[in-house]
Amino acid sequence: VPQKFLVFFDFDRSDVRPDASKIVTEAAEYAKKNGKAVIHVTGHTDRAGTDAYNLALSERRARAVQAELTKLGFTANQITISGKGESENLVPTGDGVREPQNRRVEIVMDP
Repeated sequence: VPQKFLVFFDFDRSDVRPDASKIVTEAAEYAKKNGKAVIHVTGHTDRAGTDAYNLALSERRARAVQAELTKLGFTANQITISGKGESENLVPTGDGVREPQNRRVEIVMDP
């Protein structure tokens, strides 16, 4: 089973909050302790905004988490990033709904 960490974001923001930074640090420590060589970072958004805007926002969120992981000693080739926009919500909602649980980056490490 892959290990997953969730980093949440404020509405329409891609900066890593202090509480989210702690989660990124926990993920990095887990990866180092368990010898995880590849970390997958996937950005997501809620359903407020256009599809194109949300795709770009999800990618900015993923890059922000990648930057944090890089500061913690990982190299760019150890981190894959992608953005899913509003296509894979954690909490299903209607279009235009601002759902905090959907504004996230998932950090996943393969077993």
